[in-house]
Amino acid sequence: MHQETRLLIGQISDTHIRPKGQRYHGVADSNRMLAQAIAHLQGLDRRPDLVLLTGDLVDKGHPDEYAMARELLAELAIPCLVVPGNHDHRDAFRAAFADHAWLPAAGPLHFCVDTHPVRIVALDSTVPGAHHGAIDEAGLDWLHTTLAADRAKPTLVVLHHPPFASGIPYMDGYALRAPERLAQVIGAFDNVERVLCGHVHRLMLRRWAGTVVCSCPSTTTEIALRLQPDARPASFMAPPACMLHLWSAADGMVSHLSTIGDFEGPFDFA
Repeated sequence: MHQETRLLIGQISDTHIRPKGQRYHGVADSNRMLAQAIAHLQGLDRRPDLVLLTGDLVDKGHPDEYAMARELLAELAIPCLVVPGNHDHRDAFRAAFADHAWLPAAGPLHFCVDTHPVRIVALDSTVPGAHHGAIDEAGLDWLHTTLAADRAKPTLVVLHHPPFASGIPYMDGYALRAPERLAQVIGAFDNVERVLCGHVHRLMLRRWAGTVVCSCPSTTTEIALRLQPDARPASFMAPPACMLHLWSAADGMVSHLSTIGDFEGPFDFA
């Protein structure tokens, strides 16, 4: 019997790795929480075929944080692709992942991996020295050329900053600038299954540019959902989570939230 091609992609984000023995903001044991996220993905009843890390891999961009991240990621027995975020340092990031041939040797860390049933097109939305995101005209030209190379194959566009306002005022100050230009490029292609991002430490969904944008929760903390214009920044030690994106030729892509931790069950009902 013919077995349908299926691809399961795990997504983790905003891990904020610290040097060994240090905590994220002195509160969250982000190193331990990444280890738990890796164990969670590898313990699923169907192990992902690929893992995407969508930015803020480390917290300060220091080489010792990247060394810690590589030590933790050595336990991940699944191919992974890593995209930088605003807490990453581009050159230190590039040096830490020098063995990953998909990363360019110079300039922004845009890349395309086309070895799976779903093509992965990643954008470096970071602005060195700043926390907001932006993609310059050269990056948008690269994206258009890359997407135009195959207008039929299912494609994911991956970047750290969501291309829309979240409604959380203290996050939207660090949003992606000029997202309408990115929308013009992506909206010209009808084979973009999802735009995947991180940054906001929350799951958010929005229909945008002819596709669906999905942000991934953090493995460390949850940024508080405070919507008043004068809201003060806040975070919670909420249950960490990741995303699972299941693609099949018959059904397209469905995205699931997967909470990380030990919970009561399983019970024999559904």
